[in-house]
Amino acid sequence: MSPSATVVVESAGTALVVRPRPGGEGDADAGLPEVLHWGASLAGGAAAYDALVLATEQPMPPSSLDTPWPLTLLPGESDGWQGTPGWAGHRDGGAGAVRWVDATCEVETEGAPHGETRTLVTRARSTSGLTLELRHALDPFGVLRVHATVTNAVTNAVTNAVTEAAADTDTTVEGAPLDVAALRALLPLPPRADEVLDLTGRWCRERSPQRSRLDHGTHLRASRRGRTGHDATLLLVAGEHGFGFRRGEVWAVHTAWSGNHEHLVESLPEGAGRLSAVLGGAELLAPGEVRLAPGESYTTPAVVFVHATDGLDGLSRRLHRSLRARPGHPASERPTVLNTWEAVYFETDLAHLTALADTAKRIGVERYVLDDGWFGGRRHDRAGLGDWVVSRDVWPDGLRPLVDHVKGLGLQFGLWFEPEMVNADSDLVRAHPEWMLRPADGDPRTWRYQQLLDLTDEGAFGQLLERVSALVAEYGIDYIKWDHNRDLLEAVHTTSTPWGRRVDAPAVHAHTLAAYRLLDELRDRHPALEIESCSSGGARVDLGVLERTDRIWTSDCNDALERASIQRWTSLLVPAELMGSHVGGPVAHTTHRAVDLGFRLLMALQGHAGLEWDITTCDDDELAALTAWTGLVRELRGLLHSGDLVRADLPDDALQLTGTVSPERDRAVFTVARLVSSASTRPGALPLPGLDPERTYVVRVRPEAGLPALVEHRPSPWWEAALTDAGVRVPGSVLGGVGLHAPVLAPAQGYLLDVRAVD
Repeated sequence: MSPSATVVVESAGTALVVRPRPGGEGDADAGLPEVLHWGASLAGGAAAYDALVLATEQPMPPSSLDTPWPLTLLPGESDGWQGTPGWAGHRDGGAGAVRWVDATCEVETEGAPHGETRTLVTRARSTSGLTLELRHALDPFGVLRVHATVTNAVTNAVTNAVTEAAADTDTTVEGAPLDVAALRALLPLPPRADEVLDLTGRWCRERSPQRSRLDHGTHLRASRRGRTGHDATLLLVAGEHGFGFRRGEVWAVHTAWSGNHEHLVESLPEGAGRLSAVLGGAELLAPGEVRLAPGESYTTPAVVFVHATDGLDGLSRRLHRSLRARPGHPASERPTVLNTWEAVYFETDLAHLTALADTAKRIGVERYVLDDGWFGGRRHDRAGLGDWVVSRDVWPDGLRPLVDHVKGLGLQFGLWFEPEMVNADSDLVRAHPEWMLRPADGDPRTWRYQQLLDLTDEGAFGQLLERVSALVAEYGIDYIKWDHNRDLLEAVHTTSTPWGRRVDAPAVHAHTLAAYRLLDELRDRHPALEIESCSSGGARVDLGVLERTDRIWTSDCNDALERASIQRWTSLLVPAELMGSHVGGPVAHTTHRAVDLGFRLLMALQGHAGLEWDITTCDDDELAALTAWTGLVRELRGLLHSGDLVRADLPDDALQLTGTVSPERDRAVFTVARLVSSASTRPGALPLPGLDPERTYVVRVRPEAGLPALVEHRPSPWWEAALTDAGVRVPGSVLGGVGLHAPVLAPAQGYLLDVRAVD
């Protein structure tokens, strides 16, 4: 066996192993590299990886291909793959069947402060006039990001042949455009990955988990919503049967894109080359959406793959550490926020708003955000959207009196925008009806009385950028809450074909790129500006938008009981400091459920903390509790926004245990929450995961996060000791291996444990 039988990229216990298949036209075994392994690193180094070539050669059963076939980095029919193809497209009805030749692959290494990223770079051409580049970049944390670029490298000879063929018809062909139908990133799974976890959801109930067996066929999650979607899967996970937060080997994929996209896991009776199934993702393209003229290229958004041997917490640990290592990741401590929406809605009275700011300062808030209703004719949600001019009717002196008051208190000032949307009843649409994104036959159905601004129109883009940028500069805005309140239906713009015919061309791809460009240019002009991605709550949560923003608004639902699950599953991908989490009012706006203040405080600690509540109505006891809570936020946010997330696998789904452990394992905090009642009278001992069994810890209950209502007449001795300043000393082996017997909590109650090493 040749020493160069395989090429490997390996990092943090994860390895991607391929077998090169170089060769030109006519070579039966020529093609893209074959994938031998993606998963845990193997002991033995190069010799072990080379041994995969022999060890995993598959037998060939009757009524099948006559020789073994490879699953390549971009599988297709020419390889023998009969599942969902990596590439799909055509040039005037041709180039559907693609054979890749002259393939090369090499490993590039790039240093970084947190370690090296190793990138497998594969280049090839097709016999039908395409060139391909694949980049599989494995970062120091074991997170693999895949980009693919296809180029229409058609020669003049091909172009002329197409043109001559068209000469016998009434059609004139200018060049030979290439229509890209799909360019997917796919990687193989072993037979032991026999269970699938994905997430679904709706407005105010995002990221709801669902599990299924991985049977033969395709498990496809396709989103055609024009934005990521409330029902987006976030991570599609395949793993060993019964995998959980702390157990089982798991493989996962995420498409880092804010437009239409897909995730899939697929198993065929024939398997997937040397393995059994594939996992993958891609941008979802409409017919004709990406059409490449000769020499033009299409590059996919990143498709992010991650593997772990220790369950979902292992996936999250890798992903969170990778995100935190980005150059643009928020570096400053996340300020406590007051957002005005559920405090005042559209009632933008200056006296009320300044009183809110005064109260916010009193209790320890650090950032004040003015929500909807400050501009144009925006007194309700049916008019004014798109008119980004301060309303003189409501603000005769502009926003200056409020901004000066807020900043005079030492608070940052933020402002709400919904830049991509318009109301038909707006000055902008009356002046420029052509700037709405719509088909020639009429307007799409309205959603919250909104339509979409066509950001691909340079006039619309330019005016929007200038108006938002001017407001940021004029008022010294520190923070934008960037909303996006509808799915996109009939997102097309009317354009001309090379043959002079007017058509409605799909525009989600171009609009998404334009939205990214708008965010990028605004940040370039105002480097200190922070932006939140809000999309009627959590409908644009993906790593594409998070490359350009500083947090997401996790959900429009501030009901703490609903938030317990929403935040738990959002944190599968998104670390706490990027996940907006607010204390709502006593009765939730979206569910009309009353929840105790202590539980609302507890749940809001699990992200970038803030408030969404008219705190001018609070009594002295509530204000004292909020003041103590903001102090706790300031104390703990360094840990909560840098430590490793741990989530316990408990037999009782009515209980949740979530923690954050410092990298040194010398400090941790754990939230224990009861959502509903249980069949058992006592919850039993709850182990605290992630601690060092060789150390001893002091455990305290932090009353600043709220003390629960207990349904018991005699508490456990450890609980009474943990309520004191001295706390209770417990070995780490006991905390992690046995646990603490939890008190009997009433529903919608919980507590926070502060755990510190003492040796």
